[in-house]
Amino acid sequence: MSEQAQIFDPAEADPRSFRDALGKFATGVTVITCMTPTGPIGITANSFASLSLTPPLVLWSPAKRSSRYPFYVAADYFAIHVLGAGQAALSSGFARSGDAFGAIDWRESAHRTPLIEGCLSRFECRNIAQHDGGDHTVVIGQVIEVETRDGAPLIFSAGQFGTFDG
Repeated sequence: MSEQAQIFDPAEADPRSFRDALGKFATGVTVITCMTPTGPIGITANSFASLSLTPPLVLWSPAKRSSRYPFYVAADYFAIHVLGAGQAALSSGFARSGDAFGAIDWRESAHRTPLIEGCLSRFECRNIAQHDGGDHTVVIGQVIEVETRDGAPLIFSAGQFGTFDG
């Protein structure tokens, strides 16, 4: 026997209800990095998506209320790191703090982009467009370099981490 479905107008309901409904969609987990005038910064995000194969474009959407937001919209380059099944601690570290680089292996690219080592896939991008998206901004990046390896992805759904082993 299934539970009764809830139907509501997200503009009128408690925002938590809308967030919980969105949480039913399982996503991969990424850490987005860029360089600031005072050093590298990172943020955990699940708003990553592919946009175009030709040219190679991806997008993600930082929240305008985030203290890290101004750095990402000002960055000429950024990197999207797709996390693997064993990298939940990395995700949690950058969810709490933008400067969680101390305990991880990383390097700077030729464009000064912080690149985290050991992720499933990494997309170094040039920031080519931004579009208003309500309380977020849609940032579009042209991918200039990809690094990828085999492994199970880290998955996030309904506030919990999981994996997909195929």
